[in-house]
Amino acid sequence: MGSSKSGSSKLVIGAKQTFKAVTNDKAAKVYIARDAEEHVTKKIIDACNSKSIDIVYIDTMRELGDMCGIDVGAATAAELK
Repeated sequence: MGSSKSGSSKLVIGAKQTFKAVTNDKAAKVYIARDAEEHVTKKIIDACNSKSIDIVYIDTMRELGDMCGIDVGAATAAELK
C-alpha cells in the first residue's frame, strides 16, 4: 500500500471487512495499527498466521486511516489479491 494513494490495489478497511477478506482467501496483505485494541485484532492476526498472509504493522490507527485515505483512524485494513 505504501504512503501513496495510487488506487492501483483494492483495499478493505476495518476489522470486520479485513477478517472476512482473510478468511475468504481474498487478502494479499493485512495492515494492523499497533495502538488498536487486542480484542479487535487478535482473531485477524491468528487468521493471517494460519493462512501465511503478511502482516504490516503501522504505528497508529490515525496513520493507518491516513494511508487508507480516510479521515478517521483504522484498526485494520487489507489489500486484496
